[in-house]
Amino acid sequence: MDMSELPLEDVPGLADLAHRAADRGQVVYLTEHGQRLAAIVPADIAGELAAMSAEERAELFEDLQDSLAARRALAAVEAGEPVVPWEEVKSRLEL
Repeated sequence: MDMSELPLEDVPGLADLAHRAADRGQVVYLTEHGQRLAAIVPADIAGELAAMSAEERAELFEDLQDSLAARRALAAVEAGEPVVPWEEVKSRLEL
């Protein structure tokens, strides 16, 4: 058996959880003392990640981080947090 695989029959109760999560395209985190150690992701997503080069994965993760930052910024604007106009940013940076 490949050490990167764990048969569901070896972990009671995990099979049902994995099937339900995969059917919904969800990620299931495996935790210990509240700390995330690993994740179960739908197999098609894992397959796509495995087929990528290290550089492609790094670029994808960077894109995801950028997307998360943009979503947080948009949520802040929608929540009424103050926005610094671009011209003021350029002025402060002396651009």
